[in-house]
Amino acid sequence: MADITASMVKELREMTGAGMMDCKKALTETNGNMDEAVEVLRKKGQAKAEKKAGRIAAEGICKIAVSGDKVAAVVEVNSETDFVAKNEQFQNFVGQVAEQVVSGDYADVDALLAAGFAGDASKTVKEALVEKVATIGENLNIRRFAKVEAENGCVVTYTHGGGRIGVIVEAAADVVNDSIKEAMSNVAMQVAALYPKYVSRDEIGEDFIAHEKEIIRAQIMNDPKESQKPANVIEGMIAGRINKELKEICLVDQIYVKAEDGKQTVGQYVAQVAKDNGTSFSIKRFVRFETGEGLEKKSEDFAAEVAKQMGM
Repeated sequence: MADITASMVKELREMTGAGMMDCKKALTETNGNMDEAVEVLRKKGQAKAEKKAGRIAAEGICKIAVSGDKVAAVVEVNSETDFVAKNEQFQNFVGQVAEQVVSGDYADVDALLAAGFAGDASKTVKEALVEKVATIGENLNIRRFAKVEAENGCVVTYTHGGGRIGVIVEAAADVVNDSIKEAMSNVAMQVAALYPKYVSRDEIGEDFIAHEKEIIRAQIMNDPKESQKPANVIEGMIAGRINKELKEICLVDQIYVKAEDGKQTVGQYVAQVAKDNGTSFSIKRFVRFETGEGLEKKSEDFAAEVAKQMGM
């Protein structure tokens, strides 16, 4: 039997929003397997959904660089403190890295680190990073980057919270004018605010749908009242909940935040803009980086609090 620690309980709680004791029981039941513990909590209805915001803890910044209206890149560089993230020297360095990514071609972060630094050809990007670590006095990390090149249309970018969130949206359009770009900017703000996972349902595999149906069915069967309903009613409930979930995670199915009637979806908004401009216009893809997403900042006090409350 695995030793269930306070830090494990803390991590699961941040991932799911479930109660401390529920998290400890789930970890005990799954012998400390975090992924299986999440599944247990979801099936019991104790975890409504994975809490993304709860796991965003590392500091740093996202910077975006563009080349015309066809190419854009976003880079995330992490620091230990928010104070350094606001440092002008740090921000300038991240901006230089973003400019290098948008003008270069790198397979991954390792390839970028090994490349010559555009800001000083005498050193590599990694050497420039090490120098910044020594100068600033904090550990810094080039965590990830993404580059988007439009084939038929353009790209539009949006930065929120001084670099906390960076978004790139690519659209396919026969005509690229101010109206189309404004619509894309609105969509980029939507992506930043409501965190969709996909552009449309076409991107979602059958395995994902089947897995979510299994979770929802388990939730229903664990409910004393809902489990007694007729089979056809239960199937209808499952279909309804799946449809609701897809509307939340698919960009074109989300309610457009600026919709005057509160009903228009992003897909309907884009279609209206296309009609008004007499052109084809669709959202092809998006990239959304949020600083520290998926990382966990060390928090000894909170771990101690968990341990104290659970007698660990």
